[in-house]
Amino acid sequence: MDICPVILSGGSGTRLWPLSREYYPKQLLALTGERTLLQETGHRLDGIENVLPPIVVCNEEHRFLVAEQLRQVNVIPSSIVLEPVGRNTAPALALAAMSLLANDNDPVMLVMPADHVIPDVATFQSVVKEGVKLAAEGRLVTFGIVPDSPATGYGYIKKGAGTGVDAFVEKPDPETAKSYIDSGDYFWNSGLFMLKASVWMEELHRFRSDIAFAIEKAFESGSADQDFFRADKEMFRNCPSDSIDYAVMERTDRASVLPLSAGWSDIGAWSSLWEVSEQDSSGNVLEGDAIAHNTKDTMVIAQHRVVATVGVENMIVVETPDAVLVCHKEQAQDVKEIVGQLKENNRSEHQTHRKVYRPWGSYEGVDAGNRFQVKRLTVNPGAALSLQSHKHRAEHWVVVSGTARVTRDEEVLELGENESTYIPIGMKHRLENPGLAPLEIIEVQSGSYLGEDDIVRYDDIYDRATTK
Repeated sequence: MDICPVILSGGSGTRLWPLSREYYPKQLLALTGERTLLQETGHRLDGIENVLPPIVVCNEEHRFLVAEQLRQVNVIPSSIVLEPVGRNTAPALALAAMSLLANDNDPVMLVMPADHVIPDVATFQSVVKEGVKLAAEGRLVTFGIVPDSPATGYGYIKKGAGTGVDAFVEKPDPETAKSYIDSGDYFWNSGLFMLKASVWMEELHRFRSDIAFAIEKAFESGSADQDFFRADKEMFRNCPSDSIDYAVMERTDRASVLPLSAGWSDIGAWSSLWEVSEQDSSGNVLEGDAIAHNTKDTMVIAQHRVVATVGVENMIVVETPDAVLVCHKEQAQDVKEIVGQLKENNRSEHQTHRKVYRPWGSYEGVDAGNRFQVKRLTVNPGAALSLQSHKHRAEHWVVVSGTARVTRDEEVLELGENESTYIPIGMKHRLENPGLAPLEIIEVQSGSYLGEDDIVRYDDIYDRATTK
């Protein structure tokens, strides 16, 4: 039986702020090795027979980052399906199932969140092979993590007879969690599933027909866009939000659970990342230019400058170019409250890093003041920014390295190193890199308003040709 990996990459990872941001979430970060969590997920079935190219379901904002990260590790999805808005995992899985069934394909879907860590891949693959047999028979299979502690941050699954499921239960309090562990009858709920595409849609119609009909309409009215498939925006917005567990798994009589003991973690908080990371003799995890003295059981991540700790224990310290987090490991779950405060105060640090990725490359803030800001732009070989204009700002571009092709209204010119040009307010312009090496530009903006939403787009090779 064919297996189709379905990679769900829609999370925002607020508990891993400030490394994880809304527009650069944790699945796009290399937290446990050289490859990102998404890239590791894409290779999790390497070596198993009859594995089809994966389907990836992701947020529209992340589409180019997801495609590029998978391309870097030679994972070529059969489809990257875009969610116009977040509607939780049940609608996301329905989009993937519809993508398969529309092509008369009904394999076993292996549903994997893109932000999980599974170090013991051999054991994971062994359980997957067991799951294929059950899913091929019409069962909805979930993997239950064999618990090693009475964790209160996970839901639990109570096993029934054979591979059956007796109950799904909510995140417990500490005393209840301990009773679950002592009984030996409970697993952590992993969020990993195996089931046929047709079976998922049958059960979704059975228990949440409103979601099933909404997704079928959104898919049928959707359209292909380069390497992506876009569900119809308005119809998808009208779809109710629900998880795979609540929508179907807690209600169906076809659920099975297989135990998994492979070092799994969903890295739901900084404390979880500390647990799965390699620690020194004092229990510390030190990354970047970090110095620790008389420090125990602490994680220090230094991205931009030297970070030193003295006389601390059980702490999380994360430094990035635009933010610093210091928290006790026992309160790591509350980092999401800081993200909430940033949102309430209309600050940008919850959304983006100082370096912001775009489909054409990236830009990074260098300096800013009253009526001006300076950015460093990196444009990938062969890439181009949209043809655009600004109502409130002028721009001055200086080429640091590479070759730039610049459109200024009807004029097109090429600039080399140390050459520059000026873009007045209201002028239509475009920046391209016709060369084989990255193009580095220093951009000086000046004007009464310098926000990123002051863009009128006229043409764009990345289908962002909308007026803002």
